[in-house]
Amino acid sequence: MNLILLDAGEVATDGSVTLEDARAAHIVRVLGGEPGQTLRIGIIDGPLGTGTLTAVSNTRVSLTCAFAAAAPPLPQLDLLLALPRPKVLRRLWAQLAALGVRRIMLTNAERVERNYFDTHLLEARIYHPLLVEGLQQARDTRLPIVSVHRQLKVLVEDDLDALVGDGLRLVADHRAALPVIDAVRHQTGRVLLAVGPEGGWNDFELTLLQSHGFTPVGMGPRTLRVDTACIALIAAAGLGRP
Repeated sequence: MNLILLDAGEVATDGSVTLEDARAAHIVRVLGGEPGQTLRIGIIDGPLGTGTLTAVSNTRVSLTCAFAAAAPPLPQLDLLLALPRPKVLRRLWAQLAALGVRRIMLTNAERVERNYFDTHLLEARIYHPLLVEGLQQARDTRLPIVSVHRQLKVLVEDDLDALVGDGLRLVADHRAALPVIDAVRHQTGRVLLAVGPEGGWNDFELTLLQSHGFTPVGMGPRTLRVDTACIALIAAAGLGRP
């Protein structure tokens, strides 16, 4: 952990916090915590700060916290992702949070197996700790907003504008001539990136997305796995922004 994240409700009115879970174990066993030591801390969707250890035992730590006046800025990238296989989704949760994604919209596509929607990995109790893990790695507090949409057409035609508003819309397509890094070069506002399933979007899905403002972008001729493509595209989009 590069950051100890707290829920707002864990912080007492006097700024004190007591931990007795995996965070406490990490502070004791990995960070070698001892009274007087300061740690980087933050409140989920709130400000970053500093925690000073006031008491340490094998299973429990207490801190006094001081926080910045404001939370870090919200990420400017949103992801529309065709629901991948459960084991791929598990690998992606923490990585997406670490890279800085504001909203994750999981949706259906022709090449998405219907039973993927039955996975327990779509339950907040499962993915929330994985997102927090990614934020702690990246030293950020901004938790991605997750939503699940079983019908791509309904999402794109009826819901998308309300969810993400205006901004640059890009759809990943290995046949596209425009590199993603060039597409975002002059974009200072929000970017929405659509990434398809293994095998890519079909022609109907691409046409649907393009008719609602998505520009096809690529990263060259190689066909990548969904998790590799997501990470590479998000990283490239971040590198290309001013």
